[in-house]
Amino acid sequence: MSATTQTNQGVQLDIEGMTCASCANRIEKKLNKVGGVVATVNYATEKATVNLERPIPVSELIAVVEQAGYGARETAPEAPATDRAEVLKPRVLLAFGLGVPVILVSMVPALQFPAWQWVALVLTTVIVFWAGRSFHAAAWTNLRHGTTTMDTLVSMGTLAAYGWSVVAMVFGHAGRIGLTHEFSLSLGHSDPMGNVYFEAAAAIIAFLLLGRWIEARSKKEAGAAVRALAEVGAKEATVLRDGAEETVPVGELAVADLLVVRPGQKFPADGELVEGHSAVDASIITGESLPVEVGPGSHVVGGSLNTTGRVVVRATAVGSATQLSQIAKLVEEAQTGKAAAQRIADRITTFFVPAVILIALATFVVHWLLGSGITFALTAAIAVLIIACPCALGLATPSALLVGTGRGAELGTIIRGAQSLEKARAIDTIALDKTGTLTTGHMSVLEVRPADGVTERELLATAAAVEEGSEHPIARAVVDAAASAGHRSAATAAAHRAVPGAGITAQVSHDGGTPDEVSVGSRSLVEADGSTVDPSWDGDGPTGSHVYVARGATLLGRIVVGDELKPSAARAVARLRELGLTPVLLTGDNEAAARRVAASVGIDDVRAGVLPQEKALAVAGLQAEGRKVAMVGDGVNDAAALAGADLGIAMGKGTDAAIASSDITLMRDDLLSVVDAVRLSRATDSTIKSNLVWAFLYNVAAIPIAAMGMLTPMIAGAAMAFSSVFVVLNSLRLRGFKGEKAPQPEAS
Repeated sequence: MSATTQTNQGVQLDIEGMTCASCANRIEKKLNKVGGVVATVNYATEKATVNLERPIPVSELIAVVEQAGYGARETAPEAPATDRAEVLKPRVLLAFGLGVPVILVSMVPALQFPAWQWVALVLTTVIVFWAGRSFHAAAWTNLRHGTTTMDTLVSMGTLAAYGWSVVAMVFGHAGRIGLTHEFSLSLGHSDPMGNVYFEAAAAIIAFLLLGRWIEARSKKEAGAAVRALAEVGAKEATVLRDGAEETVPVGELAVADLLVVRPGQKFPADGELVEGHSAVDASIITGESLPVEVGPGSHVVGGSLNTTGRVVVRATAVGSATQLSQIAKLVEEAQTGKAAAQRIADRITTFFVPAVILIALATFVVHWLLGSGITFALTAAIAVLIIACPCALGLATPSALLVGTGRGAELGTIIRGAQSLEKARAIDTIALDKTGTLTTGHMSVLEVRPADGVTERELLATAAAVEEGSEHPIARAVVDAAASAGHRSAATAAAHRAVPGAGITAQVSHDGGTPDEVSVGSRSLVEADGSTVDPSWDGDGPTGSHVYVARGATLLGRIVVGDELKPSAARAVARLRELGLTPVLLTGDNEAAARRVAASVGIDDVRAGVLPQEKALAVAGLQAEGRKVAMVGDGVNDAAALAGADLGIAMGKGTDAAIASSDITLMRDDLLSVVDAVRLSRATDSTIKSNLVWAFLYNVAAIPIAAMGMLTPMIAGAAMAFSSVFVVLNSLRLRGFKGEKAPQPEAS
């Protein structure tokens, strides 16, 4: 037996057999009737989170779920999730492969060859009892517990159409070789014992299975966010024990272990530096775009990247206590609280399905008492069940979702499912991360400012010669800028010496001349060597890392390295405002950098220096003010906020954790795709709403016509199919959705 997933709050169970949101509600009610249990069941993730107020055996909880008619097992953390889309796929293919011939031969007299109805019987038997077996199993479960869902209606309608067809063939003359169906809009005085209704049963099963397969695809990635977060952290760690290095899995680490971390490696745990100096890239955790210089006594976060020097760290938090694990927990809690949206079709089942069954029974009784005959009465009742079958209701959401998501994929916008669409219409605030969202997320040279009498070529070439060979992101930006300008080969350096936390010095010669000592780094570094920085340079220039370059006591100039703004950022923010959204900048970066970016793109509300946990709290705070919040981000630090927001939008070039936590993923690194995502989500949601309204009104209007005996079951099946086709055609209008285009420069 797999290990139980148990936290301080309780137990998590995998639930099997749910077919709609009402199933989740039923299981939840059953579990909450157990004393000391507070349970929530998530239909989207097919999991039950059970908080225990007293010790309760897991087997008892599983028994409660099984008594409700469903399966349950303890959640195993490493167990792969069941791919329901792959399970349903062969049944969908079989239902359509066998169903299309049945529908065509039943409804087109010219195709009705001798004994066609017997072939239809064989094909429909496979469709109804194999492809459609889940509907009947769910209906039987519902019956045993005194409840009804759409599965009940589907099962009754298909079994009634199938069963009456078999009766007509065996006891009537519908099985006669050479029989042909003639189209008739009403029962009239025709002999119902001369008709079969296999096409209705086949069409209902095929179309509804297609809808459930589409729905399963949208739920396929549920729960991937926490797994993606786990992938961010290191898998192994080098531990220093008795003076020797030993490689162990991170799961074996303990607090106070001494960990050796080399350049290019991730820190396997939270800890405190006890030896060495380095620059740590913590952007994936904190959102801070610039590497942070660390030395003895500095705190480092597990999952961040060591970029330059070998360091030794004393572990202060390992395993589930690390900051990365806490972020994972926030994501998981946010997903648990964000239950799958109740589809309108599921909400109305509490009265719609029982009402249809009563109407069908009343139709039979009334026509029988009025002397219409038992076959007429029974056939009219079957017509009611068939035309009321929720095929269009079942396709309303997945058909629009399939077309909308397909069009979105063409535009680089990946919509996670119907759940993400339901909030898109209502959102009024959009929180934007800075690094990687509004900015490129890559370090580059923003300004080269030579001192008087120094050329830009000399300044860049000298700095690049000193920084050559360093893997520090700032050093790479300087070297790349010099190479792009063609200055890289103008100088050479030797005898490098790192000054921890300040910069680097080296002996630099130009064109083979006498070498001079050059310092590249902080202002304090060059001033310590005797250079004087012009006071007018204080506070001016772009915001970023100011790298000063000095030859001996002579200042050569300053290079500013920072994160560049994306070209489409300002235009995207303006379009978001036009859509009625209020932009908020939410970043872990420093206040000055955040304010500079906000002013450049037209954002007034700035929240800077926000830690990962605080980002989720900031989103929750906006929601507490009554706002509907969309969050746009690309880092692990954004994952919890993305999951907790009403609409999470991840930039596709960000981390897997951010993408998996989001409702919408943008594969283009263009901020205008955020505008596309909001517009397409709203358009798809509107289409779903109109599909549901049409499907429900169709049933309301069609049921009385069938109850009056004005439709044969075959015409009822055709009308039901037309309703489904209408819904699909309405959804196909989304193919015409046009994406945003970046403004073209005006011709001079």
